[in-house]
Amino acid sequence: MASTEHAVEQSTLQELAKRHLWMHFTRMSAYEEAEVPIIVRGDGCYVWDEHGKRYLDALSALFCVNIGHGRADIAQAGADQAKDLGFYTTWSYAHPPAIELAARIASLAPGDLNRIFFTSGGSEAVESAYKLARQYHKLTGKPSKTKLIAREIAYHGTSLGALSATGITSLRTPFEPLTPGAHHVPNTNTYRMTPGMTEEYFAEAIAEKIEFEGPETVAAVILEPVQNAGGCFTPPEGYWQRVREICDQYDVLLISDEVICAWGRLGEWFGAIKYDYVPDIITTAKGLTSAYAPMGAVIASDRVAEPFMTGHNSFTHGFTFAGHPICAAAMANLDAFEREGVIENVRSNEGRFRSMLEGLRDLPIVGDVRGAGYFHAIELVKDKDTKESFDDEESETLLRGFLSGELFRRGLICRADDRGDPVIQLSPPLIAGPEQFDEIEEILRSVLTEAGERMEVHADGRHYSAIEETRRG
Repeated sequence: MASTEHAVEQSTLQELAKRHLWMHFTRMSAYEEAEVPIIVRGDGCYVWDEHGKRYLDALSALFCVNIGHGRADIAQAGADQAKDLGFYTTWSYAHPPAIELAARIASLAPGDLNRIFFTSGGSEAVESAYKLARQYHKLTGKPSKTKLIAREIAYHGTSLGALSATGITSLRTPFEPLTPGAHHVPNTNTYRMTPGMTEEYFAEAIAEKIEFEGPETVAAVILEPVQNAGGCFTPPEGYWQRVREICDQYDVLLISDEVICAWGRLGEWFGAIKYDYVPDIITTAKGLTSAYAPMGAVIASDRVAEPFMTGHNSFTHGFTFAGHPICAAAMANLDAFEREGVIENVRSNEGRFRSMLEGLRDLPIVGDVRGAGYFHAIELVKDKDTKESFDDEESETLLRGFLSGELFRRGLICRADDRGDPVIQLSPPLIAGPEQFDEIEEILRSVLTEAGERMEVHADGRHYSAIEETRRG
């Protein structure tokens, strides 16, 4: 009887999901005949679906669950706080959890980034930082400084301001016209540098763009320490130091978008610490609470905050649930990081993680491996010698026609993405170690080998032909 009831419950969940749940960034038509993946439980680096099947979550539930799944202690911290104060706004009021967390974040942030403006998530943090930069320049007598410079293919969020900063055409065009004033420069994809290009070009392109737009019109530059979209583009040596010099030269604020890269993902509290620069503003979210509560933040320097702290001035911006008292979960999360040596675990194991991924270079389809910490990508190619990539139709067949479904079927959750050239992204919980790396390697090697056989892949004088349509996943 119990098993029958369980089957009925599963069937009901599928029906309700297909009828009522509108999933984000999802082709809903894909589930007309297929099941919606319904995740019901998590523990450590693993999650289970409604059928009881286990998956290694090598994406940390979208770069979020840094501490791992199933941490009742962190959830309990939020529940305990709700017993005393379930909610109060931070619009002209304060409460102990928000005060204590702000002070904690300030103690960990680089330089003089001491002012914390809470948001409900990453897009809100980027939107807030953009508005903060504009109002800052108005208050300091430079009202024409309104423009924002970001990188091509970079993803900074979905609200209209954050989407303007986002450099992915397919995400922008459905919602145009966007907030005006955002401009883009090349990202730091050293794998696809053109002949004659030097690594110095990537930073100098920012200076050239500021000069072209007019320094008196540019408010801020926003960049990720390691760029997510496109596949974990790392900065060349000296890149961030030169960008900092450029921003100082032109009186432009430097925003370090660390929605993904903060809270241990790169082996430091912040990506800015890893790459040794001090921005004017940091945007963050995700790992701040390890997603046990929805929360983000803008971390501003004393210099940026100062004009807002005098006279009748205020930052005329806010969100109802920002700084929610359940941010007590963030404090518990950070406590666990320090008590359990979570960041130290990333530092100790990132070399083994990278080595495992580098070992896949012997596969014909693997063109590049890049990233830092527990944040890496594998770029997939048709021809290693020429770095020829897959065209749009081939990428559709490779990623959505085979890889995404097959990796999941074999028990590995990661990201098969083509916002740029096709990549597989891996971002496991920060508690992962060699056991999980071995599991990732076994599944990736098997699936990528088959992917190479399914597509037209050239390597070492051999040619693999695409197989018949009937074998497409």
